[in-house]
Amino acid sequence: MGSVFSPYYAWARRRTAGGAADPEDFCSVNVALYGEAGKRWAMTERGRGALTRDATQIRIGPSGLDWDGTTLTLRIEETTVPVPSRLRGTVRVRPTALTGASFALDGAGLHVWRPLAPCCDVEAEFSRPDLSWRGHGYLDSNRGETPVESAFVCWDWSRAALPDGAAVLYHATRRGPDGDVGLALRFDRAGTVSHFEAPKRIALPDTLWRVPRETRGDATAEMTLASTFEDTPFYARSMLTGTLLGQPASAVHESLSLDRFAAPWVQAMLPFRMPRRR
Repeated sequence: MGSVFSPYYAWARRRTAGGAADPEDFCSVNVALYGEAGKRWAMTERGRGALTRDATQIRIGPSGLDWDGTTLTLRIEETTVPVPSRLRGTVRVRPTALTGASFALDGAGLHVWRPLAPCCDVEAEFSRPDLSWRGHGYLDSNRGETPVESAFVCWDWSRAALPDGAAVLYHATRRGPDGDVGLALRFDRAGTVSHFEAPKRIALPDTLWRVPRETRGDATAEMTLASTFEDTPFYARSMLTGTLLGQPASAVHESLSLDRFAAPWVQAMLPFRMPRRR
């Protein structure tokens, strides 16, 4: 809701006095599948009329999320882009524990990140395409009171699965005098959160769109790039493997350039990946 990457939301803010626009009029369910059968992507934006929600459920168009106290169930009914096809399936996310932790990412506390459930057991069953799997997962939340590009220049983030839990590394360059912010957090399956000293910085290869990427890893056995899932003009999503905290680790990694995102030519390209349905 109030999708930070929505070009329609950005255009609406520019048209409105004071830069205000109704965030609930810009909502979507984003689904990305990667695997041997190829990549599937859906991110259809819808307006306020397609949104219903209360304390335990959210509906956005034909898709919805329900929380029963132990399991988050996602019922997905979407259409892929740019090549139209159906995405239909159910994903069940069962946190091993909820942390209750939250972290302000900017100096004013206007952008807050919450690692709700860093360790989850996940089951996915899709009929379109025909696939199913079980594995581990992660659940977090971001809330912002201002456009993300007005608060940050860029950031790198990763969540690494460890044998006894997970670790999250966050490094963001903030605009203005606040400088950089970095987080190095370890989570066990009981939800306990602890800080650790961030390991050394490791440069990763730039993407084809020349988006810089970097991460952190143990000095003796670095994290290395295993695969790039998304390569866009302003954002990259990758898979890393190596060791972290002396343990074998695989990590999902994200790099984001907000200067690139705010560029008019990038904003003009976004509707191809994020159509809007009225």
